Amino acid sequence: MNVRDIHDPRRRELLKMAGAAALLCALPFGGRFAWAQSAKPRIGLIGSGNVGSALGRSWARAGYEVMFSSRELESDKKLAADVGSKARAGTPREAAAFGDVVVFAVPYGALPELGKTLGSALKGKVVLDASNPFPQRDGEIATTAREKGAGVVSAELLPGARIVRAFNAIGAASMGKAYETPGRVGMPIAGDDAKAIQIASQLIRDLGYEPVPIGGLAMGRYLMPGTPLAGEHSPDEVKKIAATLKP
Repeated sequence: MNVRDIHDPRRRELLKMAGAAALLCALPFGGRFAWAQSAKPRIGLIGSGNVGSALGRSWARAGYEVMFSSRELESDKKLAADVGSKARAGTPREAAAFGDVVVFAVPYGALPELGKTLGSALKGKVVLDASNPFPQRDGEIATTAREKGAGVVSAELLPGARIVRAFNAIGAASMGKAYETPGRVGMPIAGDDAKAIQIASQLIRDLGYEPVPIGGLAMGRYLMPGTPLAGEHSPDEVKKIAATLKP
C-alpha cells in the first residue's frame, strides 16, 4: 500500500471491501467455499416423510439443490421427480455425502444406527436435527434423550457433526407454507457451534421463518412437542418463552 492509499478514504474503503471478499472466499464449507447467493449449499435429507419432504420441497423452491433419502429409494425418486430439477434421490449414505448441510428427519430410534453407518460422512458438517424422541415409538434411546436432553444425546449419537436442533416443535404441514408470510413465525433453534447456528439461520430464513437461537444444545430438550416452545409463536414470543427456561 502506498501513501496515496493511506490518505485517500475512497481507496481505503475499496481495499477493505476487497480484503473482506478475499476472506469470505477463503472460508471452508463442507469441502467447498462458504456460500454466497449464487452458490447455496447443497442439502442432504435423511428421512423423507412428512417433515423431510416438506423441508426439501421448500428449500428446492428457494433455489437449493436437495437430495431425498430414506429406506424407500423408489418413493424418493418419485418425490424428487415431483419436486423438480433442484431435487434428486439417493441412499442415506449418498445424501450424507451430497449435502454440505445434512438434515435428520427420522424417528429418533434410527439415530444410533445412522450414526454408526454415516459417521465419517457427517464429521465437520452442519447437521440440522429435526428428530424427536418418543419412548413409546423409539424405545430406550428416546427415554435417555428426554432425560439428558435431545440435543446433547444427538451430539453423542452423531459424533463430529456440528449439530443444530431445529424444526422440532412446529407441524410439518406449515413448513411448506411459511414462505407465504415470511418472518411471522419464529423458529427456535439450539446449538453449541456459532458458525453452524449462522448457517442454519440462513436456511431457516429462506423458508420463511425467523430463526431464534435459544442457547446451546442443552436447551434442545425444549425443542419438541409438549414443551412451552411447541407450536407457532412470533419471534418475540419465542424469546420471552425461552427466557423462562433453564438448560
